[in-house]
Amino acid sequence: MARSNTDVKLYKAKYDAIKSCLNEKGRRFWAAVEAKDYGYGGITVLTEATQLGRTTIHKGLKDLTLPINQDRVREIGGGRKKLTDIYPNILKSLDKLVEPTSKGDPENPLRWTSKSTRKLSEQLNKQGYKIGRTSTGRLLQKLGYSLQANKKTLENSSHPDRNKQFELINDRVKKLQLKHFPCLSVDTKKKENIGNYKNDGQEYQPKGKPIEVKGHDFPDKKLGKVVPYGLYDIGKNKGWVSVGISADTAQFAVNTIRTWWYTDGKKEYGKATSLLITADCGGSNGNRLRLWKTELQKLATEMGLVIEVHHFPPGTSKWNKIEHRLFSYISKNWRGKPLINKETVVNLIGNTTTKTGLTVSAILDSNNYKKGIKVSDKELSAVKLKPDKFHPEWNYRIMP
Repeated sequence: MARSNTDVKLYKAKYDAIKSCLNEKGRRFWAAVEAKDYGYGGITVLTEATQLGRTTIHKGLKDLTLPINQDRVREIGGGRKKLTDIYPNILKSLDKLVEPTSKGDPENPLRWTSKSTRKLSEQLNKQGYKIGRTSTGRLLQKLGYSLQANKKTLENSSHPDRNKQFELINDRVKKLQLKHFPCLSVDTKKKENIGNYKNDGQEYQPKGKPIEVKGHDFPDKKLGKVVPYGLYDIGKNKGWVSVGISADTAQFAVNTIRTWWYTDGKKEYGKATSLLITADCGGSNGNRLRLWKTELQKLATEMGLVIEVHHFPPGTSKWNKIEHRLFSYISKNWRGKPLINKETVVNLIGNTTTKTGLTVSAILDSNNYKKGIKVSDKELSAVKLKPDKFHPEWNYRIMP
């Protein structure tokens, strides 16, 4: 049958009348059936009438000879491959680009980033990936980031060099990890009352038989409180916690690092020449605390290592790795369990694990650390402190 414009118009009218009711598979089959019925030249007529590709109609003709799968529009394996299938490491690469400047609560699965999808896609393309800004946005959502509109927030009160400090810490940790040098995140977990007190969270118990605890949270003078000071080995995904029974002081904090070094650290990093510490700006490891620096000087000399310290800007303590890589899991592990004695605290901390391989060691530190120790100007000047050019109050090295 010879092709004519009348035939094209006829099939176009028929196709326009039904195409809204058809999916991809239905359009392909309809065009194939009509082309086969038309005979010679049918594929050309239906191509012009439907604007479907010749390859699509040929595939439809081939599909007509096969058993019809009513549940699928495409064959198994058909369609465009996912970027994560083409590039198995693309999510890791994207997360590394975003992590130093990610905002929001790092313990919350919903985060957001200050980098645009355009800039991120450009960086990924430089790494050898082929990806556009739209696909980059979809991958960010997969990683738990959300798109945020511009609005006024308390972010205005944060330090203007916040992100630069994050990037500096990130770069320094990466460089030292390549050398197989220890990189530690340190902090104090909140003090805990010892005794039969309510511990937030739920734990499975026989129905109708909850654990009975005291109706108030006043500290027991005999049992007292404990203060866990921890360090998280960023490269090894290992935690170490000293459970103190007295004050949370710089001496207690540095002694925790000392105990870790002689128990585990020296075995793992015997050839290291420096040790990196990331810490908050406050507490027993505060950047203005003189005792923190004099105690680190003693430790550096004792170990024969350069101690490199980087503090997170004020108000950003939640970005310290130990918060969401160690302390949050300890809290989950002992949820709903009364901390009836010090041994219970140590055991619960030491039994904390995760699917990603976190292991934790815990000991009881029975030393009595005094509050209010003052460091004179002369003692402070004896510290072999080498401050960085960028925010020397946050970034410095203490030489042996």
